[in-house]
Amino acid sequence: MSDDLSAETGVDDSGHRSGFVTFVGRPNVGKSTLTNALVGEKIAITSEKPQTTRRAIRGIVNRPDGQLVIVDTPGIHRPRTLLGERLNDLVEQVLGDVDVIGFCVPATEKVGPGDRRIAASLDGYPRAKKIAIVTKVDIAERDEITERLMEVDALREDWAAVIPLSALTRVQLDVLADEVLALMPEGPALYGDDVVTDETTEDRIAEMIREAALEGVRDELPHSIAVVIDDIAPREGSDLTDVHASIVVERDSQKAIIIGRKGARLREVGATARAGIEELLGTRVFLGLHVKVAKEWQRDPKQLGRLGF
Repeated sequence: MSDDLSAETGVDDSGHRSGFVTFVGRPNVGKSTLTNALVGEKIAITSEKPQTTRRAIRGIVNRPDGQLVIVDTPGIHRPRTLLGERLNDLVEQVLGDVDVIGFCVPATEKVGPGDRRIAASLDGYPRAKKIAIVTKVDIAERDEITERLMEVDALREDWAAVIPLSALTRVQLDVLADEVLALMPEGPALYGDDVVTDETTEDRIAEMIREAALEGVRDELPHSIAVVIDDIAPREGSDLTDVHASIVVERDSQKAIIIGRKGARLREVGATARAGIEELLGTRVFLGLHVKVAKEWQRDPKQLGRLGF
């Protein structure tokens, strides 16, 4: 993987380490929150809804002695749709390429069959070093944390480290970065020191809109939401940037939920997303949102292709 992404940096790389790390675990164990905390900037959307992440999003962490490239991936789950199968395939591909795998378990939940299955599956990636991470210690009791550390430690014999941390309060975050970097091969930086992600601006805007649309929806709707950017352009004679996007759902009933009574919910989504987009672009933004129905797109190969999966 690193061969594809190496860049000529002109830096003397003696003692400098660089490489790829990914965090795995059940959906909603805090992988994207951890990625954002380490990068120091929001590059991956977060939500209480499981399986929020749908792409391999790279975040870059620059430290004096090296560079970490974090590949944020979807949570590993039992797929029920073609989209689910493709997301699991994506995770497998990433796991086969990275230098370090961080296995995440929340301190607030007992280790269960899903955790054990994922931990055992790491046997399939022998070249990667493995670290166990107990997340969300800021909302756990001391006894819970101790119990979780013991449970996680017992899952495998080859953990290079077992680290409790909180991405939100940043407790032990530097310890994790130091441990991961020490496991990386020596080599030059793979990205310039001013780069925080290789996501395009369009991708980041689409994800901000999807994150806003996910807020407050329940049942199957979160999985049925996709966002496509139709156009981004500066408005002539103005400091405004016009952004037009489509929110794609699978059924008319879902379209009604997203739009809300007299369009109230869609306006909320627009206002929330616009704030993040303006910060990203550094200009005022006019955000035009349209809601479209693509029947059963999660199960349709052609629709998935059009939506970038």
